[in-house]
Amino acid sequence: MKIAAIQMRSGLDPEENLAQLEPMLIEAAQSGAEYVLTPEVSLIFPENREQLRSVAAPFEGHPQLARISSLAREHGIFVHVGSLPIPLEDGRFANRSVLFSKDGAQLALYDKIHLFDADISGLNAYRESATYRAGEQAVVAPLGRFTLGLSICYDMRFPRLYNSLANSGATLMAVPAAFTVPTGEAHWHVLLRARAIETGSYVIAAAQGGAHPNGRSTYGHSLAVDPWGRVVAELAHDRPGVLLAEIDPAAVAEARARIPALVNARDFAPADLQG
Repeated sequence: MKIAAIQMRSGLDPEENLAQLEPMLIEAAQSGAEYVLTPEVSLIFPENREQLRSVAAPFEGHPQLARISSLAREHGIFVHVGSLPIPLEDGRFANRSVLFSKDGAQLALYDKIHLFDADISGLNAYRESATYRAGEQAVVAPLGRFTLGLSICYDMRFPRLYNSLANSGATLMAVPAAFTVPTGEAHWHVLLRARAIETGSYVIAAAQGGAHPNGRSTYGHSLAVDPWGRVVAELAHDRPGVLLAEIDPAAVAEARARIPALVNARDFAPADLQG
């Protein structure tokens, strides 16, 4: 199966972002990809909460999602919108992935579970939970001969999620992201390779890259990792582009047979300080 990750440099205008995305979706389809993943915040990368509130559209009848659904149907491909902000009734937003099937129907939805709330020395406190509401449900979806496990960006730091996805049948993990440059240089490759190795799964990661209109800079380097932890394809830069990779379910079966970590895992009691 051929899959694709689209690397973007999304801005503040959803229609401009869609105009950037559409030709790359078509390029991926014409190159033979059956499944295409876009990055986190593909359709709007907000400058601040107020700008997000002024632009984010309701989920029902969402105009850009409607166009992407049409593209999935027109080209007969799975299209996975890595994420977009969806207004909720409590004034916050869901950071939501949307997977479209080859006929353009919504096949799966996933709201990002892990939100980045941190106090960083020398910087202001970052509270993603002030803007977004965390999801509560892990999600897997059928994808031809594969089963897709859904996640978003910061989720990749929590191996228990991927273990749960693998034990629910996932053989391909999707990681749309908007990683900062310093954390990308330090952690991007090693975290994605670790998630592949420990679950014996393929990982496809679609990234934002470059300097964005909102003032953020993101790392890029969209990549695909095989179940043995090898990077099999990478856009080794931060420019927009299309990454293609071939994946084979036999490689998942082989990796899990060689290192049966999913089968060997056991529950255990937490550590208790002795003495």
